[in-house]
Amino acid sequence: MKLKKVLKIIGITLVTLLVLLFVTPIIFKGKIEQLIKDNINKNLNAKLEFAETDISLIRNFPGASVKIINLNLVNYAPFLGDTLVSVKEVNLKMSLTELFNGADEPMKIDFFAIDGARVNVKVNKDGQANYDIAKASTEPETETTTEDTSSGGFSLQVKGYELTNCFVDYNDASTGMEVVIDSLNHFGSGDLSLETSEFDTKTNARVSFVMDSTKYLNNNSIALDAVLGVDLKNNKYSFLDNKLLVNKLELVFDGFVQLLDEGQQIDLTFETPSSDFKNFLALIPEAYSKNIEGVQTKGTFSVKGMVKGVMDEEHIPTFAIEMLSEDAMFKYPDLPKAVEDIYLTAHINNTTGILADTEVNLEKLNLRIDQDVFKANALVTQALSDNAIVKANLDGRMNLANLNKAYPVDLDIPLSGILDANLATAFDMQSIEKEQYQNTKNSGSIALSGFTYSSDAMAKPLTINKTALTFTNTAVNLNEFDAKSGSTDIQAKGSISNFLGYMFNDELLKGNFDITSNNFDLSDFMVAEEPATESKTEEKTTPESSEPTSIKIPDFLDATVTVNAKKVKYDNLTLTNTKGKLVIRDETATLDGVSANLLGGTISVDGSASTKGSTPTFDMGLGINSFTIGEAFEELQLLKSLAPIAKAIEGTLNSTIKLKGNLDESLSPDLTTISGNAIAEILGGNINKESSKLLSSLDSNVNFIDLSKLNLKDLKTVLTFENGKVNIKPFQIKYKDINIDVEGSHGFDQIMSYNATFNVPAKYLGSDVSKLLSQLNDSSMDNTIIPVTANIGGTFTDPKITTDVSKAVTDLTNQIIQKQKDKLINTGKDKVKDAVTNLISGNSSTKDSTNTEDKKDTKTTVKDAIKGIFGKKKN
Repeated sequence: MKLKKVLKIIGITLVTLLVLLFVTPIIFKGKIEQLIKDNINKNLNAKLEFAETDISLIRNFPGASVKIINLNLVNYAPFLGDTLVSVKEVNLKMSLTELFNGADEPMKIDFFAIDGARVNVKVNKDGQANYDIAKASTEPETETTTEDTSSGGFSLQVKGYELTNCFVDYNDASTGMEVVIDSLNHFGSGDLSLETSEFDTKTNARVSFVMDSTKYLNNNSIALDAVLGVDLKNNKYSFLDNKLLVNKLELVFDGFVQLLDEGQQIDLTFETPSSDFKNFLALIPEAYSKNIEGVQTKGTFSVKGMVKGVMDEEHIPTFAIEMLSEDAMFKYPDLPKAVEDIYLTAHINNTTGILADTEVNLEKLNLRIDQDVFKANALVTQALSDNAIVKANLDGRMNLANLNKAYPVDLDIPLSGILDANLATAFDMQSIEKEQYQNTKNSGSIALSGFTYSSDAMAKPLTINKTALTFTNTAVNLNEFDAKSGSTDIQAKGSISNFLGYMFNDELLKGNFDITSNNFDLSDFMVAEEPATESKTEEKTTPESSEPTSIKIPDFLDATVTVNAKKVKYDNLTLTNTKGKLVIRDETATLDGVSANLLGGTISVDGSASTKGSTPTFDMGLGINSFTIGEAFEELQLLKSLAPIAKAIEGTLNSTIKLKGNLDESLSPDLTTISGNAIAEILGGNINKESSKLLSSLDSNVNFIDLSKLNLKDLKTVLTFENGKVNIKPFQIKYKDINIDVEGSHGFDQIMSYNATFNVPAKYLGSDVSKLLSQLNDSSMDNTIIPVTANIGGTFTDPKITTDVSKAVTDLTNQIIQKQKDKLINTGKDKVKDAVTNLISGNSSTKDSTNTEDKKDTKTTVKDAIKGIFGKKKN
């Protein structure tokens, strides 16, 4: 019985313990969540939020564990809404008893782990930092004030921690510096609850460092294994055993970092443990240096340095870093050439502890590939100040074809040609920023010959036979440029006036150039787009939407280009004696006085095209003189759209055209948006009606006129166009003694709405009408004009034409009858009857152009008129 009782007590205890293990997290979950939020939000000028917490007494038994999921710390003004820290998951481990602490007691953390953290640190141009979020203490400081550890919150008695898959972006707009740490993993273990201890750390990450738009580190691999001596009493941390790898360059450290009330005391030395030249290749990112294991090397390369002094708000430690290489070479096993005679001496120093006084001295850089020797040196003083002072020299010759024969550089295009350079420069950044270029000193030259550039974006390779640049204090002069691509030749000269301002101060690149060519064929530079093919074996899928690629006029250019080309060929057009000026400024290209011979005449162009807005636009004026009309309206799409019918005119054209509108992605005019006007004058124009379906159709519908004999000499007309429609101002042309009035419009979609009114003398309306006039024997009717209207619709390729010839004949007949009636009304009924009978009984054998239906209508009209005459009493 006693055993049963004992087992019962044990069972009840175990059940109670299990219940407590599951129930306690539920009871304390709210407390923990509130404690975290209250203590962080109470002490920070930022808002802490997280999705949920998970408390467990089992995962870390006999201790407790707290998991925080999707934590975000969001800034208030002046970085309102920016996320300073976001973390996928935070794990905390602590003693079980910590869950039972009162609200005013701190909670001690033994271990923490952070996974998937993203830290976005920003410093704006005014020097304000988004990490400066700690609230100022409201309690007055006194000499007897001591740290109060019983006011709630958290305290760390860490024995280990880890950071995994973390990302840090530090962006300082006030200094132009950005540091990106990606794929950061950091682990630490040791007992920091002891006054002195050793703490073992392991760190690996990929680091990028940019300063003033210059990349000093580009996704370089960093790894540090270090054992730190920790002295919590003196806040001193010493490097006991460590190894740092930058890419594959190994460095070892010695010294310490001590935290002071104001700043840190630093005393460190470092160096490469060996001096093999492979150390230098190891410093280059693997993406550029490739596999260096099999590389043959000779000579030395070493890095050593020291950092010593106090770092506070006004000072940095002094430091001296030296890189040295002597009589070195390297050769990749799969490449035919070696880089030899490498000498490098470089120093980075600061002797004052003032950041601005940092000096970078590339004392010597020499190398040789085959017989080509390259030398350079540079000195930058006050390197991290507002006014860095730069002196640099470059001297050497390089066969560009040897570069990827000696170094495994991936090139999109093969290089060739000989580069000769001899340059010297000296300037300070403040002079550049203030555009005081007279304070700069530049001299020397660069020459390139035998250089060939080929690309999938060009139809044919571009060969630069020779180009030569000289540098002065005020400009870079292009003394010579001679190039060829296919059948195209280009020669150029010119100058750039603010090259340093463009390079260092984001200023516009200003220049003036003269370009000449004997033959310029645009097809040498244009590649036809291949139609997209679809695999027959794969189902058709909807492609991902993407923004169309648009051609943009560069926003950094402020250049004037004068062009003189004897022949320019574009598609099927050939322009000769092309001259003029092109100004590129503010994303706008302006043509000034551009002229050329084309289509038997001349064309002049003035105007501009701009890609500055969201939609490219243009505003142009064209002057056309003595163009061959048929050829012009057949070959030029713009003219063809304005007046498709004009291709049937044989003669020459003078015209002035003003137009503006939008451009598409390829900078071609969008015809539906064009507005403007055109004044056209035709010289010696005859019509070839067979060249136009509209004219041949009109000719067959209007029998009293032969359009092929229409003379358009000295015709002038005005066109206006807007919203895809061309309107023609009413104009008049003449055929023999017939005046023709034309008005109407058509769209760029070729749909027409025109009226042509033929003011026809009555004698042209057929033999019946002519006989009526002769019977009338009234000379006043000889000059009777009858308007005949042709309504023209449909399209230029499928016209729809209707005329009112029958109505015109009917109206004329009524006039004749009424005239005869008025003339004979007093001569007696019999004479009137005889006269009218003669009008309708005569049959002319003369062939005329009036059709049978018109004759019937005429006789019917006459009979009806007789009834009208004799059906009433005589007045």
